[in-house]
Amino acid sequence: MSSRTDDGQRLFVGGAWVEPDRGHYAVTDPATEETVGQAPEASPDQVREACAAAREAFGPWSRTPPEERAAVLGRAADLIRGQLEPYAALARAETGATTGTARAMQVGVGAARFRRYARVEPAEWAIPPQINEAGPMGRAGVMGALAVRQPVGVVTCITSYNNPWANPAGKIAPALAMGNTVVVKPAPQDPLSVYRMAEALQAAGVPRGVVNVVSGRAVEVGEAAVDSPDVDMVSFTGSTAVGQRIAEVCGRGMKRQLMELGGKGAAVVFDDADLASAVAGIGTTFSFYSGQICTAPTRVLAQRGVYERLVDQLASYARRLKVGDPRGPDTVVGPVISAAHRDRVESYVELGRKEGAVVVAGGERPSPERGFYVAPTLLADCTNDMRVAREEIFGPVVTVVPFDDEDEGVALANDSDYGLIDYVWSGDVARAFRTARRLRAGGVGVNTVARNMEAPFGGFKRSGVGRDVGSYALHAYSEVQAIVWPG
Repeated sequence: MSSRTDDGQRLFVGGAWVEPDRGHYAVTDPATEETVGQAPEASPDQVREACAAAREAFGPWSRTPPEERAAVLGRAADLIRGQLEPYAALARAETGATTGTARAMQVGVGAARFRRYARVEPAEWAIPPQINEAGPMGRAGVMGALAVRQPVGVVTCITSYNNPWANPAGKIAPALAMGNTVVVKPAPQDPLSVYRMAEALQAAGVPRGVVNVVSGRAVEVGEAAVDSPDVDMVSFTGSTAVGQRIAEVCGRGMKRQLMELGGKGAAVVFDDADLASAVAGIGTTFSFYSGQICTAPTRVLAQRGVYERLVDQLASYARRLKVGDPRGPDTVVGPVISAAHRDRVESYVELGRKEGAVVVAGGERPSPERGFYVAPTLLADCTNDMRVAREEIFGPVVTVVPFDDEDEGVALANDSDYGLIDYVWSGDVARAFRTARRLRAGGVGVNTVARNMEAPFGGFKRSGVGRDVGSYALHAYSEVQAIVWPG
C-alpha cells in the first residue's frame, strides 16, 4: 500500500500505511503561507494501536543480533542520503529553513545519525571481582559480575518542529540500535518529513511494528502516546511546560524519561575576548533556524570594558543579515514556524521595550508581505530580572546584560531556570575553563558555538532530564542489568 493518497499522507502503524480516523489537516509553508501537503490526524485509538504494534514487535527485534539491527540503520542512512535533494526541499517547505540548513543540518545530520548508530558497540562490561568473607549470606567466595545494557522496551518519541530530520533520527536510531521499538509522534507543524523517514526505514528492511509514526494536532494524540500501558519510556524534545506534563504522566507509571527541554543560553563575554568570534557565534541566534533552537546563546552577558563595542558590532551584524525567502541563495534568515509564533516573538520585543530595554537592531516586521518573518533583534541595556532575559523567546532575539567581574558574570549566568548550553568567550584560556566549570549548564562552549557530536547532550535544572548523543544515547535508551556469579 502506498504511504500517500490523493487525500494526503497515511499513518504508519504496524508496518502498514493506514488511513487516519480523523482525516487530514494542511501543513503550511511559513515562507509563503501556501499548503505543503496534507498531514494525517490520528485518533487516540490509532495511537494505542501503534503502541500495541510496537509492544508485539519488541520481543523479536530485541533478540535480533545487533549487527543485523545496525545493517538496517546503515541502509536507511544510504536511502536518506540518496534522496537528499527532495527531502531537503520538503524540510525547507515545512520549516522555513534556508536551503543550506535544510540540506546540511536537517537531512544531512539525520542521515549521519542513522549512519552513526549503524556501528555496533559493546553492550556489556566486566565488573572487578569482589572477595566476600563468610557470613550470614554464605561461605567465603569470589563473586564475579557483568553489567549488561538491555533495551528499555517501547519508546514513545515526541519530536520538535525546528528540525524534523535530525531530532527524530537522534531518537529513533539509537533506540533501534539498542533493540527498542518506537512510536514516533512528530510535531504537528512539520510531520511530513518524518513520514519520509519512515518510508526509508521500511525500505531498509525494518520489521513490522518496530517503527510506527502517528501525527495529529489534538492534545489527545500525544497524551495517548505517553499514557499507553504498552509504552516503557518517553523521549521528548520541546518546551519545559509540556515536558513537565509528560513527566507527571510518566511518574505515575514509573516510565523512563529522556527530556530535552527549553534553554536560555548565557554567553559570558569577557573584556579580553575575541570580539569577531563572539559576534559570529552569538549571531547564529539570528540566523540558525531563525533563533528557534534551544541551544542558542540568546542571553549575552558582556563585561563592561567590552559592552559598548560588543553591542555595536552585534547590531551591525544583525542589520547586515538578509531576511527573506529561504529558497534564495543569499538568504540568511528565514521565517519562524507560524503566524502565532511570530506574534509571540513580537510580543516579547514589545515587552522588552516596556521593561526598559533599548532596541538597537530590528524590532520591526520585515518587508515580505507573505510569510512569518521576524527581523533579527538586539535588546541592549537589559537587566537579568527582565522577562526578556529570563524566558525562552525561541526566535531571533538577543538580550545583552552588562557585568563587572568574573564572579558577577557567573552569578548572572547561573541566575536562570534553565541550564542547557552556556558559552564563554575569553582570551585567557585558564579563566575560560575555570568559568565553564562554574556554570550550571549541561554543556559549555569555550570560544565557540560548535558542538562535538559525541559529547553528552542534555540540561541542568528545567532544561531537561538525562543525556544523549554518541554513546550516551545508547545508555539513555537502555537499562543496565547486573549478572553476578561465584568465581
